[in-house]
Amino acid sequence: MKMIFYMSLIILLINFLLIIMLNLFSKKSFMDREKSSPFECGFDPKSTARLPFSLHFFLIAVIFLIFDVEITLLLPMILTLKYSNLLNYSILIIFFIFILLMGLYHEWSQGALNWTL
Repeated sequence: MKMIFYMSLIILLINFLLIIMLNLFSKKSFMDREKSSPFECGFDPKSTARLPFSLHFFLIAVIFLIFDVEITLLLPMILTLKYSNLLNYSILIIFFIFILLMGLYHEWSQGALNWTL
């Protein structure tokens, strides 16, 4: 029991020393003109904060999120494959993928997937 206590104490001391060394050696110069300015990204802070964004980019992001959520719905189906009826399971998977493909076809036919500048 003492050995575990001593090992954990040594680990904590090493971590503490590493954190102190990191804070000492990683300090950056705050006298730099760019670092002391309110915006480091290159935008003029005097201009308006409301910049227009592309609605097309927003639609692509929403489509990506839909297909990303679709992955979270498909993964549990794989885990429950051995506990369910194979015919019902196949019909459910085919129906789910059919709905996703119909949504993709609709977006494609509406032109939301064409990236035009």
